[in-house]
Order: sequence, then C-alpha cells, then structure tokens
Amino acid sequence: MKTRERRQGLVVVNTGEGKGKSSSALGMVFRAAGWNMKVCVIQFIKGQWQTGEQKAAQQFDNIEWHALGDGFTWDTKNPEQDIKTSREIWEFSKQKILSGEFDVVLLDEINYCCGYNWISGQEIADFITHDKPAWLHLIMTGRNAAPEVIAIAHTVTDMTKVKHAYEQGIKAEQGIEF
Repeated sequence: MKTRERRQGLVVVNTGEGKGKSSSALGMVFRAAGWNMKVCVIQFIKGQWQTGEQKAAQQFDNIEWHALGDGFTWDTKNPEQDIKTSREIWEFSKQKILSGEFDVVLLDEINYCCGYNWISGQEIADFITHDKPAWLHLIMTGRNAAPEVIAIAHTVTDMTKVKHAYEQGIKAEQGIEF
C-alpha cells in the first residue's frame, strides 16, 4: 500500500437519478478496507435504517460507520430540523476528515443536502480545496451534486436511470436496495 506521503487523495462524486450511487461508493469502501486502509462512512440521510452494507462493515475492524441522518427527508414535515441535522453532520464530517485517522471517508447522500440548499456546494468545495488532507480519498454520493463540488472533484459519475423496479410497483428489496 502506498504511504500517505506518496498517495494522491482523490475526490470522487457519484450523482444522478439512477440507482447505484451509494452501492458503488460502498464497493470502494470495502476495496479500501480490504487493503487495510482505515475507512469512515458517514450517512447524511439514511438515519437508523439497518442495511446489509452496515451489517457487512461490522465484520471489518477498519471501517467506522455513522448513520446520522433523520431518515429519508424529501417528504419532510420539519425542514428547519433537516437543515440543523445536516449542518451537525457536516461539522462532524469535517472533524473526521481532519482527524488524520482515516485514509478514505465516504459522505453518503451529502449531495442531497446541497440539492435542498441545506449545505452550500461552495462551502463543501472550499473545505475540500483548502482543508482536506492531500492523501485522503473522499467519496460523496447523492443526487444533485453541486456544480462547485463537481468542478473540484477528480472523478464524477452521473448515474443515469433507464428504468427502475419501483416504477413497476416493486418496493425496495432486501439485498438490492438495502
């Protein structure tokens, strides 16, 4: 494994309307963990909903997992609370990124927070540009990635939906969606 001094920390953004943004990011998380890299997963939206990925991550000593959101909030009844929670998670995320403890940090669903204007894309881009350790890989997921974040990222993938089982009346399936 490359030492931190020799590593180019990448900024990776998975966005778009299609399925697979978090799944792709979690594939990178498990890949890094397999190389004995220290990984931190921070979920902005999913809340305390139990997922298969979280259960699998418990088998690794080098993955720290934080499901901190209030749950799926697009039908929110309390936008002020959603903003407050998102801001708190963003502050927590910055502390983890700056801690020096991790090689990879995943900010799962943070792009939604930008899309809802709970956290500004410029604020995130400025933090990444000026404060993120040069050796740390940072992965961000969710629809509506901010243009400012896209501009400073090294790799951006826009997941395009062709069709989705939900549109056919099929609810989320264990092992596929969670």
